[in-house]
Formats: sequence, structure tokens, C-alpha cells
Amino acid sequence: MTDPAFSQIPFALAEFADNPEPRCPVLLLVDTSGSMSGAAIAELNEGLQAFRRELGADDLAMKRCEIALVTFGPVKTVSEFTSAEHFVPPTLQAAGNTPMGAAITHGLGLLRQRKELIRQNGIGMYRPWVFLITDGAPTDAWQAAAEAVRRGEEARSFAFFAVGVKGADMGILSQLSVREPLRLDGLKFREMFVWLSASLRAVSQSTPGDAVSLASPKGWAEL
Repeated sequence: MTDPAFSQIPFALAEFADNPEPRCPVLLLVDTSGSMSGAAIAELNEGLQAFRRELGADDLAMKRCEIALVTFGPVKTVSEFTSAEHFVPPTLQAAGNTPMGAAITHGLGLLRQRKELIRQNGIGMYRPWVFLITDGAPTDAWQAAAEAVRRGEEARSFAFFAVGVKGADMGILSQLSVREPLRLDGLKFREMFVWLSASLRAVSQSTPGDAVSLASPKGWAEL
């Protein structure tokens, strides 16, 4: 029998009634173009599995972190924002070009919608994270996306991080990201995602608005 009280609660409200913890939206923008084929995409998939396992070790992070995954080559929303608890790492395949500008624009649109829904439901929110990973250069127009990132950073709407795998155009990444982009050491995707999960666990232990010191990326990034 359907609970008449629950049946009157819109789905979004039920989601937030069930988990009223403040949210930290995390948008992963991942290059799956053809140049990522072979060992790179295999290690990336292993890294996503490690990311989920590490977050799963922290009950609070599981409730507070929300993960969305957008791939590009072509642009595809693989996972809309969902709690870390329900995030299922996919097995990504490499193919296509590198429409990075379109992916950033699309992903920021998803993030904007999610933030609005969180606010409408009176839920607290941490500054969202946007994490871009690529091994190439944009094959589309990216300047508008760079401007959107700059405006978002200035408004503290999100924090944008860029990671370049071997072959990435670090010059363009420097123009896309306010923060200095980091170059991945070899194919240390697993180490990178372990660092990311540890950082998000630290954020989830804080109060929204607090400054959180992050661990050095030494161990997965070329410094």
C-alpha cells in the first residue's frame, strides 16, 4: 500500500527530506577522446573505482558529496548529480574528438541547475568542485567556456581544477583555469582520485564557508 503522506511529497523534496545534510556538488569533466584509448582509459576507469571506494569509507562524505560525470569525445552526461552513496563508477570507452569547450559549458549548466534545486529545498551547500581531466587540446571553441570559468571563480560559484595527462595542451589549460593546472605523473589516475576523495572527505567534515587546507598533490602530479 502506498503511504498517502509520502505519495504527496515531490521526488526532489523526498530526496532532501531523507538526507538534509549540506551538499558539496562535484562535477567530473573527463576526456574520453580517442587519444585516451589503451592504458590511459583503463587506468582512468581504475581511478574512478578507487574514488568511489575511498569516499565509501566516510559516512559523512557519502551523505554530503554529490557526484556528476560528464565525458567529452563526444559530450555525454554519464551520471547526473547523485549522492556519493549512489554513484556507480562506469566503464568508460575512448573514442572521438575533444569538444572540451562544449563539455565545460554543458557541465556548468548541470551544476547551475543542481545548485538551484539545492537552494530551493533549503539545504546548505559547500562551494562546488569542478575537476577537468584531459590528455589533449580542445577541438572546438573554448574561449566562452574559459570566460564562464573565470566568472564562476570570481563569484565563488565553484572551484575549477584542471589536470593534464601526457599530451595535454597545458597552455590552453592555463587559460581555461584560474588555478595553475597540474600535469599528471604518468598514469597515476588512482593516486589522483585517492587524493580527490581525501580532499572531499576533509571538506565534508567542515562547515560550509570554512576554508579547508588540502594535502599536497605530490605523489600523483608533476611538481
